[in-house]
Amino acid sequence: MSKFTDYQFKPFLREAIQKLGFEEPTPIQKEMIPLIMKNTSAIGQAHTGTGKSHSFLIPLVEKLKPEQNELQTVITAPTRELAVQLHDELKKLIEGTEIKSAILIGGTDKKRSAERLKSTPHIIVGTPGRIQDLSETGALPIHTASQLVIDEADLAFDMGFIEDIDKFASRMPEKISMYVFSATIPEKLKPFLSKYMNSPVHVRMDDKKPLTENMRYSLVPVRSMDKNKKLLHVMDALQPYLAIIFMNTKQNADRLATYLAEHGHKPGKIHGDLTPRERTRVMKQVRDLEYQYIVATDLAARGIDIPGVSHVINFELPDDLEFFVHRVGRTARAGMQGHAITLYEPSDEDAINQIEKLGIPFIHEDVKNGEWIEVKERQARKKRVREVDEIDKKADSFIRKPDKVKPGYKKKMAEQKENFKRRQRRIKKKS
Repeated sequence: MSKFTDYQFKPFLREAIQKLGFEEPTPIQKEMIPLIMKNTSAIGQAHTGTGKSHSFLIPLVEKLKPEQNELQTVITAPTRELAVQLHDELKKLIEGTEIKSAILIGGTDKKRSAERLKSTPHIIVGTPGRIQDLSETGALPIHTASQLVIDEADLAFDMGFIEDIDKFASRMPEKISMYVFSATIPEKLKPFLSKYMNSPVHVRMDDKKPLTENMRYSLVPVRSMDKNKKLLHVMDALQPYLAIIFMNTKQNADRLATYLAEHGHKPGKIHGDLTPRERTRVMKQVRDLEYQYIVATDLAARGIDIPGVSHVINFELPDDLEFFVHRVGRTARAGMQGHAITLYEPSDEDAINQIEKLGIPFIHEDVKNGEWIEVKERQARKKRVREVDEIDKKADSFIRKPDKVKPGYKKKMAEQKENFKRRQRRIKKKS
């Protein structure tokens, strides 16, 4: 199908898709919509920004039967922010219909969540922990739902939610249709998938679009300077609308936020140790433009949608280099310009090489007196050493020890080699 009008969707759904301004399905939508319509369990492997949410929301809404007053579909997201985002998109598709939905997330009153379920929803979106709690107490009649979506499955695994999903999935019908969406499929996730999915179709989207569009990738050497001070220099050269500074651990994020506060900045903090209430407060402050900088762990790279990010600063490179793509994908959205800055030390050399292989076109830059300046590539010295080695080898093969040696031959050979190398360097320069 090349256009959404080619699908035989119900009139209300066609109208909702038109209102959203969708004309042509994205590659992941073209692959996943027919599979879900046929109840074929599938794994959709795609990065953020590929249209994957609607690749399952649209066909699942099409298949709902509002005349059957029972829960039919369960959608899980690893964070409450992602769940809210998904539910908001779902509501746009079912507006004005008899289809009932509910959102079930942690950090909200459990009794109120249970109240929402008294008028049995046809479809729910929620976090794994809250869905498990309510299904265990019997408030959520999960045994009638035959469709299960696990969104951001690798993140759910990293955050320890697969056990909750396993518990409530085991209460669902035996012939369950499961749809798993994930940027990566870690080896440790595979036993869970094979337990519930019998020969699923694996759809892989090799979408490298987010890497270069409207983006500037600055690679900034720390050299002998203290890394915290280097960050302050970089921040002095920026005027961000909103910048996220990425760290690898909660402890490091806390320490850096304290350091920045001591040096005149007011950073927000987002990491897994914040309570749902604290995260809600921080997100409200972000929307109210109270922060220019947020210090965050990789939870903010994929688990939380933060609007208006103009800059990303990688203070630490991620342990899993795939997350570099997710981090920089927080900016340059909706046609806006973005700037990703990576501070690097000599120990980061191998990781930087790997990231370049992902297609990141780094510019070698530094900050001097509050201004951005271009600096020599970190590989320049290595290239020079390699060229010298190559010319030396060439000279050795061309200028050889004569069969009959005369006094002073060594000096003569050395002069010949130097002349040869000078000529080679001149030739190299011209080319």
